[in-house]
Amino acid sequence: MSMPNTIILCPGQGAQVVGMGRDYFEASPAARAIFERADAILGFKLSEICFAGPDTRLNETDISQPAIFATSVACHAAAVEAGVIDPLDAKSIDGLSLGEYTSLHLAGSFTFEEGLKLVAARGRYMQAASALSAGGMVAILGADEPAVAAICEKAAQGEILAPANFNAPGQIVVSGAKHACERAVKEAEAAKFKAIPLKVAGAFHSPMMQPAADQMRDELA
Repeated sequence: MSMPNTIILCPGQGAQVVGMGRDYFEASPAARAIFERADAILGFKLSEICFAGPDTRLNETDISQPAIFATSVACHAAAVEAGVIDPLDAKSIDGLSLGEYTSLHLAGSFTFEEGLKLVAARGRYMQAASALSAGGMVAILGADEPAVAAICEKAAQGEILAPANFNAPGQIVVSGAKHACERAVKEAEAAKFKAIPLKVAGAFHSPMMQPAADQMRDELA
């Protein structure tokens, strides 16, 4: 039975893990159809990388973005098929970063094929931008905005480093140059905060991604 006032949350990059979606693929014809469509649209076995890895490939931005998008849509399709979710009951459909594309698709803004092609292009452009200069992201837990700003100021040392995602009170993600991120971990821990480097290939949501933003703008023009 579906639940009224359902809120659907769609994850962003960093949520990928080898094996994701396999149980839905095996149990749900609707989910299986989504993965099979994704493979056909992209022209390669995205599903096999989701299910069996290797994790080094799954974690690369050009793969992880379409993989998370397809898996999220497949999970939603399985839940609808099982009667757990009624799309008409959704009070809100939300997403973080890449997850915004998933939420827009589930809300009917564009088709699955259009969304998959968009996130595949986004992944390629961000992968290329990441290759231009080494970057990363770090989640800092327990600190407020002024404390995180102070950490960035100390750790930057002339490199790019700035708050990027304000996920929740007490959870702010910083993004920037690789070595600046490494210094941010040490600065955060010295200030008695928890710091978690994220499984991403670059400094997403930072000025280091401007080349990707320019290419994405041209893609949508």
